[in-house]
Amino acid sequence: MRILIIEDEVRLASTLSELMRRQGYTADVCHDGLTGLDNAASGIYDLIVLDGMLPGLDGFSLLQQLRGGGHTTPVLMLTARSDVEDRVRGLDSGADYYLTKPFEAQELLACVRLLLRRSGGESRTDNTIACADLRLEPGTFLLCCAERSVRLSRREYDLMELLMRNYKHILTKEQLLVKVWGYDSEAEDNNVEVYISFLRRKLSHLHSAARIRTVRLVGYCLEVEE
Repeated sequence: MRILIIEDEVRLASTLSELMRRQGYTADVCHDGLTGLDNAASGIYDLIVLDGMLPGLDGFSLLQQLRGGGHTTPVLMLTARSDVEDRVRGLDSGADYYLTKPFEAQELLACVRLLLRRSGGESRTDNTIACADLRLEPGTFLLCCAERSVRLSRREYDLMELLMRNYKHILTKEQLLVKVWGYDSEAEDNNVEVYISFLRRKLSHLHSAARIRTVRLVGYCLEVEE
């Protein structure tokens, strides 16, 4: 399960991230609303933990824009704003659960499990992702084309999933770094280039018509060769 934490208090965000990782989840962190919205809209997350007060774009507005764009990822609002009016606003904006600070870790984790169960996230690994002549199987990390298949590493899988979900759309290296390696990662452009190279070899091995095109000075795009 991949969880996005959008929280501007750096220490709390780090604590939440570590808490999620101890439960076996992959956790990414954003510290402002605009970056958070960009990541949330990527469609790669099973759950979003969202603060109400954020720089750049507050959590309530972020959530309204996310829902307005048709995104249905479960959202747990975690905020110090505890007035009834704020709770109502959060739920009306599209939050699936509203939890106030301070909170107990066990209660937070129970809420996370609840929302993942409701959304079917706990069985999401059975859902194959299809694009062009490719199939990506979350449960086994297999990338398949016709009768051929190859197993991906976790990083390759995350990168391939992002490319497939954004088929024919250009993704910048910065976007890939943030969404695959994480907001606080020390990974650099070279890391992206290396893993793109790995995936290209595997697409060649699969005899797939899909290819990863380099858009000079911009990023990469998954498309089908003419």
